[in-house]
Amino acid sequence: MKAECTAEQAFEWTDGNCIFASGSPFDPVEMNGKIYYTSQCNNMYVFPGLGLGASICGAKKVTDRMLYVAAEALANYVSSDDHSKGKVFPSLGEIRQVSHTIAIAVIKEALKENLATKDVPLKDIHNFVAKRMYDPVYVPLVEKREVTI
Repeated sequence: MKAECTAEQAFEWTDGNCIFASGSPFDPVEMNGKIYYTSQCNNMYVFPGLGLGASICGAKKVTDRMLYVAAEALANYVSSDDHSKGKVFPSLGEIRQVSHTIAIAVIKEALKENLATKDVPLKDIHNFVAKRMYDPVYVPLVEKREVTI
């Protein structure tokens, strides 16, 4: 509602020759027989992985270079199929994998800058990070029992 322009306007005004990302979600736009997709640009792509990586390795601080490698890891995660559709961010369904990838990049940079205070096994960094990721699986608080009277 408060966007500078809609996805439809951006694609229409540029004859489909633009890359459109917005903080708000927009439906795909069909124009001249082609479908154009909007990427939702949001800090949720970078900050969870950045925080995860920094906390796992006990980084003394988060540097500009760590932010850079986090953004670079995100950009490199976007598939060629996504690019062909005009998307500049991966699907939200891949956010856990994106965070994992970003965390690894941040940890490696923290180690490179000698800012890590915890040991990180580089040979098994993928599993090391994966085991430390929060898994939002909820279990019942009360066991259901069948009662017979």
